[in-house]
Amino acid sequence: MRVAVSLRKDSSMRFFAADLGERKRATASSLKYKREDRWANHFKSQYEYLSKIFDFQGKGINVTIGGNIPPGLGLGITAAINLASATALRALFGLSIKNDELAELACKAQSNFLDKSVPIFDYLAGASLGSRSLSLIDLRSPPRRRAVQFLEDEWNLVLTDSKVPRVSTEAELKQRNDDCRKCLAHMSPRSNKTLRDIKLADLDELMGTLPESMRRRCIHVVEETARVLEAEDALARQDAASFGRILNKSHGSLRNHYEISCPEVDWLVKRSLEVDGVLCSRMTGPGFGGCIASVMKKSALEEYKKRLDEYERIFGFKAGIFETGINGGFHLL
Repeated sequence: MRVAVSLRKDSSMRFFAADLGERKRATASSLKYKREDRWANHFKSQYEYLSKIFDFQGKGINVTIGGNIPPGLGLGITAAINLASATALRALFGLSIKNDELAELACKAQSNFLDKSVPIFDYLAGASLGSRSLSLIDLRSPPRRRAVQFLEDEWNLVLTDSKVPRVSTEAELKQRNDDCRKCLAHMSPRSNKTLRDIKLADLDELMGTLPESMRRRCIHVVEETARVLEAEDALARQDAASFGRILNKSHGSLRNHYEISCPEVDWLVKRSLEVDGVLCSRMTGPGFGGCIASVMKKSALEEYKKRLDEYERIFGFKAGIFETGINGGFHLL
């Protein structure tokens, strides 16, 4: 996502979404959330919060927003717009803010503007400026980010949109969170432990005590926590084979234990792994549709695309392909 800004001589704010051809307007001294402003609310949230902290309220701005991140696929488009907006304001007003601090401020700005808690991990991930590096986010207070180098240049990250119509996932995800909380409360009723403090052997003792579906949710979280650290270690050693096995196991657990995948996504994952040169595939986003992320050699892409014709014949959805680059987080152009 890209955000371009320039100062005005009045207190008006003029917004233009280049990809949509839409225009919005507001007054810099009175910024409130409006449903009809949709995408413009993101910049408004950043201006409203940062202007109070750094005292540049009331200054009018022209804003143009554009980009190529598909919305609604769990790819962090909201965080990207907010980070780009905060970065533009930092440059425009010469604000002295480090990247990680700016990411935290951008997240707080969105949370305050919407009056609800917004997860910070997408924001911290966007603070990375390393070439071909991934971010490992630790959300224990205070949240921290560390970078780990991705695989060698022969490996690309390719996203495939299943195009499955996604209904609201809020109730389903809430149920899984509730299951995990109940499971943790049963194992550790009088402590401040989280599931990352629980060992897999501890969950074996719950067999027959709690519903098996509840235990499976917790198994996923406990094992996934371990997989994150294992994946970091594999990348540190540039062990592509181990990294691929870990991500493939991750998808299997999302499917079998956490149960947030769907037949279309599982088909895409399974068929992608049949292509020579595809290392691993895993669903991304909140589940029940959306994208899979595949790590593959550049030479494997054309053969992989051919497999998607069969996907359309079977499921009736024409999958979308997005080739990505791992080129660091937010920065000035």
